[in-house]
Amino acid sequence: MDKTLLKGLQVLTHVAHADRNVRIMDVAESLNLTKSNAYRVLKTLESAGFIRQDPRTKDFLPSIRIWELGTQVMNRLDIRSRAAEALHRLAEQSRETVHLAILDGREVVYIDKIDSPEPVSAYTRLGGRAPAHCVATGKAMLSQLADAELSRLLVDLERHSPFTITDPARLREELAEARANGHSINRGEWRDSVWGLAAPITDASGGVAAAVGVSGPRYRLDSEPRCEELALLVRRAAKDILESLRHRG
Repeated sequence: MDKTLLKGLQVLTHVAHADRNVRIMDVAESLNLTKSNAYRVLKTLESAGFIRQDPRTKDFLPSIRIWELGTQVMNRLDIRSRAAEALHRLAEQSRETVHLAILDGREVVYIDKIDSPEPVSAYTRLGGRAPAHCVATGKAMLSQLADAELSRLLVDLERHSPFTITDPARLREELAEARANGHSINRGEWRDSVWGLAAPITDASGGVAAAVGVSGPRYRLDSEPRCEELALLVRRAAKDILESLRHRG
């Protein structure tokens, strides 16, 4: 393993994920580096064009090159283009925020989204992540995994709201129900004021490829009729996306 390269990638990831410009000392303290080491790595990344330094504050921030690389990766995720029509139809019918997500270990990554037209709506960031056991898209994908894989993932479940399910046995029961129903529900388990519903999208081998879901404020989603309506819509969207993928394949 190239430790120098690994250190550079860790620093780059830290700068990219920060919600503000970062100082040399921020990087050093967060990654347990000396100040001189942190400075050297930051300047190397700057010379390579991945970050830039604010000439006024001397803080560091990501460059547009990271966005360019991310865009190239996203463009190669064919499922986004194949799902576009179904996502827009789901957004029009539900009037809630729509997500297309993939599973990355114990987290989901939002690879596409359409914001709700309503004044009050659920907010997520394209490319953002969320713990899979807390959100509807995550639970939809987890429900499709084999028992051995679930056993590896459902450990040390972190609580993010008063409603987060942290007991693996209880979560397994809910995932079994989601598998039987064809959709999952998030009842404020990530953000206690936000609910969501999602359905899994399988791949050609029968494994899980992604999940499509909707989310919105609890007061709009917490009635049984509304949940039934949205469950039907997300299952239909997942079916449409699967058909589009099969047609392409």
